[in-house]
Amino acid sequence: MSREEVLLLTFYGDDFTGSTDGMEALAKAGLRTVLFLQPPAPEQLERFPGVRAVGVAGVSRSLTPEEMDVELPPIFSRMRALPAPLFHVKVCSTFDSSPQIGSIGHTLEWGQRIFGSPFVPLLIGAPILNRFCLFGNLFARSGPESEVFRLDRHPTMSRHPVTPMDESDLRLHLAKQTTRRIGLVDILQIEAGDQAVEARLAQLEQEGAEAVLFDILRDAHLPIIGRALQRRASRENPLFVIGSSGVEYALAACWREEGWLPPPPVFRADPTERIVVVSGSCSPITARQIEWAVAGGFADIPLDTASVADPDQREPLLRSVSEAAIQAARSGRSVVVHTCKGPDDPRLHQSGGASADARLSGRPLGSALGRILQAILRETDITRAVVAGGDTSGYVARELGIEALEVITPMAPGSPLCRVHAPGQPADGKEILFKGGQVGRTDLFGSVLRGAA
Repeated sequence: MSREEVLLLTFYGDDFTGSTDGMEALAKAGLRTVLFLQPPAPEQLERFPGVRAVGVAGVSRSLTPEEMDVELPPIFSRMRALPAPLFHVKVCSTFDSSPQIGSIGHTLEWGQRIFGSPFVPLLIGAPILNRFCLFGNLFARSGPESEVFRLDRHPTMSRHPVTPMDESDLRLHLAKQTTRRIGLVDILQIEAGDQAVEARLAQLEQEGAEAVLFDILRDAHLPIIGRALQRRASRENPLFVIGSSGVEYALAACWREEGWLPPPPVFRADPTERIVVVSGSCSPITARQIEWAVAGGFADIPLDTASVADPDQREPLLRSVSEAAIQAARSGRSVVVHTCKGPDDPRLHQSGGASADARLSGRPLGSALGRILQAILRETDITRAVVAGGDTSGYVARELGIEALEVITPMAPGSPLCRVHAPGQPADGKEILFKGGQVGRTDLFGSVLRGAA
């Protein structure tokens, strides 16, 4: 194979919107990237000539360690068999996780076991997403217009209903989930450049570090970290990496310097008359986006979460909500179906919130939203949709029967508009944007209507 034909990277996203974030970073670098819901068979890959990166959108962020023991080993083993020198487990850039749910430490242990990496690089910060790591501590904005918060003081992540972040030092946070020894390449060593980074890595390897966290503050740090990863990449022994889409941006910066990348692509999407939004997010950012849409004429259709959780009420409710959304769409209106408007929405507490089964917002609500969206796509001529909520998107996608996705155009950082491959399903050929709760300007749904960021 020539350099233009080989796979440069494979990845697994621990939730759906995180997976599309990684896919977007690679597509913006000009690399054809296909995101599957299961590790692809050779005949599936043959349908995507020129593919340079292959991902799998998973749901491990919403799983217990025992469930991860079932989910992760077969996926990791099948991805290791693909001829790529790096395998990236894409996690949320806010690193929210716990020993009980979405344990990144447990994921690290499985990856190190299957890939045999002597140490696992960790890159969580991503300047393009307003995520910054300094001396091991993670900082983030709460939307593109906000100030920067230390993560344990972040207005949303410190109150996340499933995995609230009460510790900003990622080494201490991860130490609750694994006994692996964790080292740090700090911002001063990154600023000093390649030689200082290599010296620090050599020191950490000699000290027996089994995972190494990289600080990052500016885009200028991306190629430095990318080169450190690329030096350790091998098709015979693929490097196992954990991080945000900062990993893709760092590698792309390195590959661009090496002359491996094609010219930047030109993205384009036409405007559409109306869209449908289904939201399982409880983020205040998504709440503001919903309020903006309703003020602009979107049909406002709330989903009663307590009834979704009740086996006797679930089916009648889904039929009623689907019919209301279909009638609104047929009348020419865009539609937003939502389970929550921000962290103070009473429905969050009616459905149990953080004190109930922590996966409630992911599994039953994601499945319910998926069924509603499928009905709308089947019964109307709507061709474009938005799915909001990182914990619910994977279950929506599975309900829609999606096999694979490709980027049409970027819309908001980490949330591209995608072309859906879902053979034999209403979603096949449709355009869907999957977004995390923290992503996008207040008028994001208007941008999706216009087809332009």
